[in-house]
Amino acid sequence: LNMMGPGGGMMEGMKNNMMFMFSNMIMIGWISHFFSGFVLVKVPFPLTFRFKDMLQRGIDLSSLDPSYVSTLSWYFIVMFGLRGVMGLVLGDSSAMMDETRMMQMQMGMAGGAAAM
Repeated sequence: LNMMGPGGGMMEGMKNNMMFMFSNMIMIGWISHFFSGFVLVKVPFPLTFRFKDMLQRGIDLSSLDPSYVSTLSWYFIVMFGLRGVMGLVLGDSSAMMDETRMMQMQMGMAGGAAAM
């Protein structure tokens, strides 16, 4: 309950989320502006043509193999695949909040057991 008060953990969590969103918006704008239409990676396994629209954003070549990935699509793959690393770099407070909540629950349970 104390986290909801002024200066509580909820405001800190919102600040971290806003910072994460803001940094991603800047990076995605920068990547789409400077690297639009570039092929960056070829995945080492064959893909069907259903993946072509998803993996080749900004590239309008019908003859290009779906295994080639554009820079913008690669950014999304890496961003969602490395969310844990980004949390470490930008400071993930949710793990700390979970530990604090768990500790408070344990203290409450211990206090209830001692009262009996």
